[in-house]
Amino acid sequence: MIDYATWAAIGDGVAKHLTAAQLAVSLGLDVKTVRHWIGRPYAPRQAVRRSSKLDPFKGRIVGWLDAHPLSAQQVFQRLCDNGYGGGISIVKDYVRAIRPRPREAFLTLAFAPGEAAQVDWGEFGTIAVGDTRRRLSFFVMVLAYSRKMYVEFTLSQTMEQFLAAHVNGFHALGVPRKVMVDNPAARCSSTGAAKRRSSIRAIFDFARHYGFEPVACAVAKGNEKECAAYCTSCGMCGETSLAGG
Repeated sequence: MIDYATWAAIGDGVAKHLTAAQLAVSLGLDVKTVRHWIGRPYAPRQAVRRSSKLDPFKGRIVGWLDAHPLSAQQVFQRLCDNGYGGGISIVKDYVRAIRPRPREAFLTLAFAPGEAAQVDWGEFGTIAVGDTRRRLSFFVMVLAYSRKMYVEFTLSQTMEQFLAAHVNGFHALGVPRKVMVDNPAARCSSTGAAKRRSSIRAIFDFARHYGFEPVACAVAKGNEKECAAYCTSCGMCGETSLAGG
């Protein structure tokens, strides 16, 4: 079997009126091979699929896995009981190929008007401030029901700025019953456990003052909008929860 480039070279040689013998010499081929391909379309040889000892049992394996979440070892044991004489490696490969990967289930949340708002920080490049450039951040608050949004650009992401942006967002959108945040650990970024605990208490004091319930979800789990209070999942302060004050 020749490759496509060689087949094309034979066609070019024929177009230049070279003989099969001349092409065979120039291409390093047997003259019979050149004569075989002159005037023929290129058709690479199809790979022959070798049969496997597992082939007669594949339909049965599919049925077993549909009925029960069997491991590859369990499938192999069943196959042996049914006359299979092959090895386990091919069984493992086949089970891995046909078993559907588990998908994490998410609960679609529904909210009533005024029930909840979602807040978070974002970054928007840098901005010139005097002779230097500063990181430009933005605070965003989105009402979960109407999707109305409040955005405020800042030069810092301190706790003071975080709470002040909440106040401005409340003035623009009203105070919801719940305020949800994706990553509570980032809101408690003061150095030292004592300062972090102080920041956490400030959040709850702030929430009690404005009459909303702070809730949070774990890092990279935006679907977990209905979880416990800010610092229940924070994990930065060694506290399980400060919701009780």
